[in-house]
Amino acid sequence: MLADTIIKFFFGSQHERDLKALLPILHKINAKEAWALRLSEADFKQKTADFKERFQKGESLDDFVPEAFAMAREAARRILGERPYDVQMLGSLVLHSGRIVEMKTGEGKTLMSVAAAYLNSLSGKGVHVVTVNDYLAERDTEWMRPVYEYLGVSVGTILSNMDNDARKIAYNCDITYGTNNEFGFDYLRDNMQLSLDEKTQRGFSFAIVDEIDSILIDEARTPLIISGSAEDDTQRYFEVDKLINQLTEVQKNPETGEYPNEVEGEEVIGDYIIDEKSKRVSFSGPGMLHIQDILLNQGLIQGSLFDEENFEYIHYFTQSVRAHILYHIDVDYVVKDGQVQIVDEFTGRILEGRRYSDGLHQAIEAKEHIRIAQRNRTMATVTFQNFFRMYDKLSGMTGTADTEAVEFNKIYKLDVVVIPTNLPVARKDEHDVIYMNEDEKWAALCDEIADAYKRGQPVLVGTVSIEKSEKLSALLTRKGVRHEVLNAKNHAREALIIAEAGAKGSITIATNMAGRGTDIKLGGNPEFRAKKRAGTEATHEEYLRAYEDEYKKWQDEYEKVKELGGLYVIGTERHESRRIDNQLRGRSGRQGDPGRSKFFLSLDDDLMRLFGGESLKRFMSKVGMEPGEPIEHPWLNKSIEKAQTKVESRNFDIRKHLLEYDDVLNEQRSFIYEQRDSILADSNLSERIYVTILEYLDEGFADLKGGSKKEKEEVITAFQAELKRLFNYTLDAEDIPLLDSKEAESVKTKIFEAIKANIEEKIALAGAENINMFLRYQYLQAIDKKWLDHLENLESLREAVYLRSYGQKNPLTEYKLEGFDIFYSMLDEIRLSIASRMALVTVRTDDDSSAGRQVRRRQGTAQHNSMEAFHSHGASPMGASSQPDKVQVVRTMPKVGRNDPCPCGSGKKYKHCCGR
Repeated sequence: MLADTIIKFFFGSQHERDLKALLPILHKINAKEAWALRLSEADFKQKTADFKERFQKGESLDDFVPEAFAMAREAARRILGERPYDVQMLGSLVLHSGRIVEMKTGEGKTLMSVAAAYLNSLSGKGVHVVTVNDYLAERDTEWMRPVYEYLGVSVGTILSNMDNDARKIAYNCDITYGTNNEFGFDYLRDNMQLSLDEKTQRGFSFAIVDEIDSILIDEARTPLIISGSAEDDTQRYFEVDKLINQLTEVQKNPETGEYPNEVEGEEVIGDYIIDEKSKRVSFSGPGMLHIQDILLNQGLIQGSLFDEENFEYIHYFTQSVRAHILYHIDVDYVVKDGQVQIVDEFTGRILEGRRYSDGLHQAIEAKEHIRIAQRNRTMATVTFQNFFRMYDKLSGMTGTADTEAVEFNKIYKLDVVVIPTNLPVARKDEHDVIYMNEDEKWAALCDEIADAYKRGQPVLVGTVSIEKSEKLSALLTRKGVRHEVLNAKNHAREALIIAEAGAKGSITIATNMAGRGTDIKLGGNPEFRAKKRAGTEATHEEYLRAYEDEYKKWQDEYEKVKELGGLYVIGTERHESRRIDNQLRGRSGRQGDPGRSKFFLSLDDDLMRLFGGESLKRFMSKVGMEPGEPIEHPWLNKSIEKAQTKVESRNFDIRKHLLEYDDVLNEQRSFIYEQRDSILADSNLSERIYVTILEYLDEGFADLKGGSKKEKEEVITAFQAELKRLFNYTLDAEDIPLLDSKEAESVKTKIFEAIKANIEEKIALAGAENINMFLRYQYLQAIDKKWLDHLENLESLREAVYLRSYGQKNPLTEYKLEGFDIFYSMLDEIRLSIASRMALVTVRTDDDSSAGRQVRRRQGTAQHNSMEAFHSHGASPMGASSQPDKVQVVRTMPKVGRNDPCPCGSGKKYKHCCGR
C-alpha cells in the first residue's frame, strides 16, 4: 500500500500513466489529419491495399497506426458527419494494444472501435467484433458498413437465423460482427463437421468485445452447450412434482439461526435444507427415509431408495424442490407460448432457446404443468472464458470494467485502461435512502416519480426483475403517471423505448440496463423520430429532410430538459455487483449533460436481507423510527459497498474455480479438435493405422519381458488371443518360443508385415481414396461417440472428487490426474479400435454391391441461444464417382440389433436412428 502511494505521488495513478504513454501516438495521428483530408476516395482504397501488401512483406501493424487511424477518422467524418474525438482515438489505441477500454455511457464506443478494427483487418486474418445481441450486431454493421467500405475493407454479420453458406461468407469478410453466442456455437459446430469445406470460421486472430464485463464475467459461468436427445424420463418429473407438497423444510434453531447438526446428534425436524445464496438443496437423513416411504406408498420403487435402480429419484426430488422453492416465475423465468424461458439476471432479457441444465428445467416445466421437453445429452461444450482465450489478441470495451480489473487480469491477462470523458461529468449521485420495509419503499418511490413527472423531468427507473417492474407499473398507473415498461416480455420495442427515455415527461421502467446499446439523449432521439416520420420506404433524401425538421424541434426540447436537471435515474434495489449499479447510473449525464441518480432501498431487499438486514431492522425499531421515515448516511453507502464487494469476491472465486476445472477439459478439447481437423485434412490415413499397430506391438512385446515362467506363459497366451481378436492374426507355432528371446524383434517385424500386407491388399482392391474415406468416417464416428461419453465421464468425475476432500486430498488435483488418465485411455481405445477395424474389414467384389453408404449427421440443439444450424444432410464418405465398380467395404463386426442402442451415440434405438 505504501509503495503504491509513493509511486502515485511521483508518477501519477496507473490510469494517468496509461494515458501518458498513449499521448505521443495520439499526437502523431492528429499530425496526419491534414494529410488524410487531401485523400480522394480512390486514395483511401489504394492506401488500404498498400498496407496489406506491406504487412505481408513483414511490416508490423504498429507501423501503420498514425496513417490508418487518421484515415479511419476522416472516413467517419465524411460518411457519418461525425469526427471521432481525441478520447475516442485514445480508446481505439487501447483496443489495438489488446486491453480493455472503460469509457462512460454515451461516449461513442461503437464509432470508437472502428479505427482499431480497420487497422487489425489489414493483417488479412479477420477481426471479430462481438456484441451482446443480434439487434446490436446488425445495427452496428449497417451503421459502420459505409465507413469500412469507404476505407476499402469488407464487413459481414453473423445472425442466429443464418445458414452455413451465409456464415462462411460473413466470416471471410475482413471484419465480422456477431454475438458471443454465435461465435462460440460456430466454433463447436465447426468441430462436429464431416469435411473441412463445411467449416465456417477461419481462425481466431483479434476480437473486440463490446460490453466485455457482461460477456466475460456475468456470463462466464454459463457454458455453451450443443446437445442431442437422450433417454426419456419426463414422466418421472411429473410423478415427483405431485409428491413435493408432502415434504417440509428443516427448521432453523430460533436462538442460533442455524440448522440442526445431524452429525452431532441434534434432532432434525423436516426433510430438506435450503441454501439461498448458492441455490442448493440438500436432504436430511429423516428426509431421505421420508422420500423412500412416499415412493414405496406410490408404488414407484421396490426395495430401498438407495438401490442402484432407485437412487436417481433423489436427483428428481432435489431438482423439484429447487424448482418450487428457489426459482420463481417472472423473476428467474417466464412462461410464454407454453414454454419456460429463462430471464437473464444481468440484462433482464429472455435467453431464447436456453435451458437450465441437469434436469432443473424439466422440474420447472412440471411445476408449471406444461409439456416437458426431453432431456438432452451434451455433444459439445465450451465456456466463454476458454473460448475467448483462444484469440491471439483480445480487447474489449465497456462503461464499467475498473471494479473487475483484478479478475480481468488474473483470468484473461487483460489490463483495464480508463479513458476520461470528452466533457466533464455533471451528474449528481445522491446517497442511498433506506426504508424499513418494501411497502414504504414503493410508496416513497411512486411519490418521487410522480413529483418528477409533474415537473416534466424524464425518469429512468431500474428494477432487478420483471415482477418488480410490473408491480411498480401497476402502482404508477393507479397514480395516473404515464410510463413505458421495458423488460424481457417486450424487449422487441427496446430501442424505441430507450431512444425516447430522455424526452420531456418520459417515465421509463427498465429491468436492468446492461448492454442496451442505445443512447438516451435528453429531449428524445431525432434520428428515431425522423425514421418513424419518413417511413421504412423513404429514400435517403426524404429521411434527411425529415431529420432536419426533427433536429430543430429536438434542440428546443433538449434545452428544456437540460433546465429541468437532465435525466433522473432511480434504482429500486442494489445489485450484487457494483458494476451493474454503475451501468444504470451511467445512463444519465452523457457528454457533459446534467443528471441525477439515487437508489431507494428497503431492509427487505435481497442484498440487505442476506447481509444483516434483520439486525438493522431491530435496531431501527429500538431507536423509535417513524413508519415511512428513511435513513440516509454516507456510512450506510460504505457498508452496502462492502456487502457488494463480498459478493463480487465470492462470485469471482466461483468463476475462478470453474475455470480451473474447465482448463482440464479445454486442454483435452483442443487436442481432440486438432486431431479431428488433421484427420479431415489427411489424405493417407492408413499410415496412422500402421503407427498404431507398431505401438501396440511394442507395448505387447515389452510386457513379455520379466516375470516368472508361469506369468510369461499367461501373458503369451493373452497376447495370442489379443492378436487374433484385434487383427485376425494367428501366431505360428514356431514363433511362440521366440517371443521371449533375442529373436523377438524379428517376430514382431514378421507380425507387423503380415498385418500391413493384409491391409495393403485391401487398399489395392478398393482404391486408396475409398479406403481413406472409409477410415476418415470410422475415425470421426469413433472420436465423436467417445467424446460424448468422455464429457459425461468428466462430469461424473467432477462430482465424485469433491468427496475426496474428506480424505485430505485436493479435489482439483485428483480431477486432473484421473481426468487425463481416462482421456489417454480414450485416445488409445479410439486408435486401436480403428486399426482393428481396418484389419478385420473385408473387401469383396460383388455384382450386387451398393456404391457406398450414407453417413448420418449427428443432430443437436444449441443451448444458451436458439440455433437453426443443424440440418440432416447425407454425405457419402465413399462416393460412387470415385469408387471402382463392384467393390464394397464390409465390416466383419457383429450386426447391430434393431432394438439395440444406436452406435452413433444418439441415445435412440437403432431402428429409430441410423437403421431407419
